[in-house]
Amino acid sequence: MTMPTLADIQLARQQIGGVVVRTPLVPALALRDRVSGPLFLKLENLQRTGSFKDRGALNRLLALTPEERARGVVTASAGNHAQAVAYHGARLGIPVQVVMPEHTPLIKIANTRRFGADVHFHGATLDEAITEARRIEREESRILVHAFDDERVIAGQGTIGLELLEQLPDLTTVIVPIGGGGLISGIAIAIKEQRPSVRIFGVEAAAAPSALASRRAGHIVKLESADTLADGIAVKRVGERTFPIIEHYVDDIVSVEEDEIAAAIHLLLEHEKVLAEGAGAVSLAALIAGKLPITANDVTAMVLSGGNIDINMVERIIARGLVSDGRLAMLAVTVPDRPGSLARLTALVAAAGANVLQLSHGRAFADISVRDVEIVMQLETRGPDHVRQIIAELERHGFGVRVEMRTL
Repeated sequence: MTMPTLADIQLARQQIGGVVVRTPLVPALALRDRVSGPLFLKLENLQRTGSFKDRGALNRLLALTPEERARGVVTASAGNHAQAVAYHGARLGIPVQVVMPEHTPLIKIANTRRFGADVHFHGATLDEAITEARRIEREESRILVHAFDDERVIAGQGTIGLELLEQLPDLTTVIVPIGGGGLISGIAIAIKEQRPSVRIFGVEAAAAPSALASRRAGHIVKLESADTLADGIAVKRVGERTFPIIEHYVDDIVSVEEDEIAAAIHLLLEHEKVLAEGAGAVSLAALIAGKLPITANDVTAMVLSGGNIDINMVERIIARGLVSDGRLAMLAVTVPDRPGSLARLTALVAAAGANVLQLSHGRAFADISVRDVEIVMQLETRGPDHVRQIIAELERHGFGVRVEMRTL
């Protein structure tokens, strides 16, 4: 089984350079108080289809012969690779068929279809979708464009590594998400073959740690499940080609929990004004959680691999982040069930500087006297200390207060 070389990656850059975006590497200035040493973000979410997958997909498609292009291609993907193959396939006049897992995010389905691909669904996981894509490959004589376990795909992703060394000469550390391993494999070859001293760290979702489990076992391990907010790296099994590369070049692999991923998405959006999907945020999640040996002397680049996230999910992540920060609080306040009580309560809340977003009355189901009513208020506040001040003020005026959702 052949592996891509540095020369393959350099050739890939020549092939795809006029089409893919040489993405910016920007300093994460707003996060300096949360991480050790300078941190830079490689914004692959700015590619045409919203992720780094443009690089590998295009490099693979450009290698097809005219006869192979006419036969068309098939791929399996949870979204980002599918969009890249669909978009560049349409540009090159190549028929594209995509197999997606049944629970693929809607935005990725819609974009893949908009780019012109024939989309159908099979299985609950990417592995099941890949099995179906291989069946189509055999029965319809299409060319399979694998999402990560392909040397030309790996070489295309490796062009990020070439750019990182040019954009940041003082680079000491690179943090990369791991799903099937194509991204980190290409980057690791490009960097380690030129600057062996640069450390390469991989980050997986704890719910889908295929590379980490395989490294610990000393051989490729297939997981039972891979259900995670970071759907772009929800892979049960690391690649046959990518695993040896990861073992040879990657210094360490860590995993992050779902709440850490959600917090990193919220942090990037609010502080860096960057929208990242779950897979794109795992690197920051690992940094913030202190899971990587980064020091003040390190110059670190974090690959923000993509930004294709459902807006409804973003809304939920923001709301949860505000609750965690104490800037969104829900208080259940017991007041006398008589005219004027609500007006008095809201006046006190307003005087305390909080904004009432929602409120509701509870009588029959609240554990209170029949002469009282429980008013549940969702408040916009300045943080935990502010919430405590509001509670103290309400209790000082004789109201019973309990925190309905954990904010303190």
